[in-house]
Amino acid sequence: METKYWFVDNIEQIHQHYPQIKEAADLIRKGEVVAFPTETVYGLGGQAKLDKAVDKIFEAKGRPSDNPLIVHIADQKDVDELAHSVPVYARRLIEKFWPGPLTVIVPKKAGVLSERVTAGLDTVAIRMPDHPAALALIKQAGVPVAAPSANRSGKPSPTTAQHVLDDLSGRIAGVVDAGETGVGLESTVVDCTGDYPIVLRPGGVTEADIEAIAGKAATNTFLQKQEDTPKAPGMKYTHYAPEAPLYIMEGTAESIQRKVNEWQAEGKKVGVLASWENVPFYKAEAVIVCGYRSDLTSVAKGLYGALRAFNEESVDAIIAEAFPAEGVGAAIMNRLEKAAGHKWISTK
Repeated sequence: METKYWFVDNIEQIHQHYPQIKEAADLIRKGEVVAFPTETVYGLGGQAKLDKAVDKIFEAKGRPSDNPLIVHIADQKDVDELAHSVPVYARRLIEKFWPGPLTVIVPKKAGVLSERVTAGLDTVAIRMPDHPAALALIKQAGVPVAAPSANRSGKPSPTTAQHVLDDLSGRIAGVVDAGETGVGLESTVVDCTGDYPIVLRPGGVTEADIEAIAGKAATNTFLQKQEDTPKAPGMKYTHYAPEAPLYIMEGTAESIQRKVNEWQAEGKKVGVLASWENVPFYKAEAVIVCGYRSDLTSVAKGLYGALRAFNEESVDAIIAEAFPAEGVGAAIMNRLEKAAGHKWISTK
């Protein structure tokens, strides 16, 4: 399959009638899948009502079929076309954070979406992205768009169109390139089917942000059992992993370097996923920076690109610095733990 490429400049002025957007939207209406930028990462979009389109998403990504997809809409009122009911606190969250990096899980309206989108669950995950190109594309397509991250399943999510092409060229109908994404990590996913919201996947909207609007919130990010169908993306399978095994290490840069020295003495080539503040301390085969410890939003934005960059290095193992799990740091550590398969190096 030829993967079409559309470059979109002048993002702030983009609208649904741009020729590039119209061509991409036409392919979505015909049941094809197209990658496009959001404020978080690049998504791989297909018609959420059409089985064949959803099947193409799973096939292109190599994604397990029991991993539900997030449905993207372009207008807040469209949530009522997909949801059977929306709690009052969820309405408040929508009004505060949409468009933006927040996904709400609510009871679905029967017979509207492909059952493949929701993996047979009685709930649906919905969000309204905060990116002009994404909103223009969804509006022009005129349908709800199911869109997981536009990468091969398990790999780091794409924050540039080139990342998408590296993984999916020849496997999808096209990619809309509108530059690098902003947040860099996928949306916060919140279960809104109970008495109060529960964060299933942390992201740019924090638990504290949600609690401030809803009055109460909690977090439950435990991986589910193999026989269970996950309620949200990222709850069951390993994600975001570079090719070399990744380990997380909490401690000083000096203690991390001692571990690097130990592994190098065993003949291993070692990479370090580092913050700018600690770069001067490391002597390793590859030192790749993801951002500043003093600005965790920069780490969120740079994390996936840094993980992908290790695939160009000949390393046998990667040690990642741990970051404070507060605010957006909770999302960073959530993604790092999944990328590492929960492998930590003890400092004792």
